Amino acid sequence: ELLEAAMSRRYDSRTTIFSPEGRLYQVEYAMEAISHAGTAVGILSSEGVVLAAEKKITSKLLEPSKSSEKMYMIDEHVACAVAGITADANILINYARQAAQRYQFTYQESMPVEQLVQALCDTKQGYTQYGGLRPFGVSVLYAGWDAQHGYQLYCSDPSGNYGGWMATSIGASTQAAQSIMKQEYKPGEMPLQAALQLAVKVLSKTCDSANLTADKRARARARAPSPIGL
Repeated sequence: ELLEAAMSRRYDSRTTIFSPEGRLYQVEYAMEAISHAGTAVGILSSEGVVLAAEKKITSKLLEPSKSSEKMYMIDEHVACAVAGITADANILINYARQAAQRYQFTYQESMPVEQLVQALCDTKQGYTQYGGLRPFGVSVLYAGWDAQHGYQLYCSDPSGNYGGWMATSIGASTQAAQSIMKQEYKPGEMPLQAALQLAVKVLSKTCDSANLTADKRARARARAPSPIGL
């Protein structure tokens, strides 16, 4: 047993070395950090995309932040919700904003949503492959709209993987949230107001506190052609 523990520690400290089982432990540890963060939910409807998130209040003495630590605007057509280490999220959001503006400056049009997500995920993947770096301890939900594919919802994790979703969640209580959405989500026929109600229901069922108050939640709605509103 001591020998096995010593062997496992050889693969714990580096992101660039696979364990004999084919695992990257540092990526798994990053995902574990995310599982302790406040829940964030994304729901795709026929009229838009809803993002909702739980804001964890660590102390009553803490002054409320001027801006949400869970919701970010990337561009006029893309918003996101995060779960994990906020400082890591800030670095990724700044990178995504710069990528969106560079595309706008070059082509005089908004960057396609999936292309923006892929650019950000390529950066996240790089931090799992090179020595001296650690993975970003944050998962991101992206809600956006573009002329080619309409409303879109994506989710990415610290490994750099991403996928399109109709409804998903990140952070704590993900399994419970997914279970509720599997039962109540109606693909292709859910209006925006129903998606909002479902998001609030999911958060109320999965939050640590029994009562979901306004200061414990943040939400964003994406509708076209007007810019996304936080």
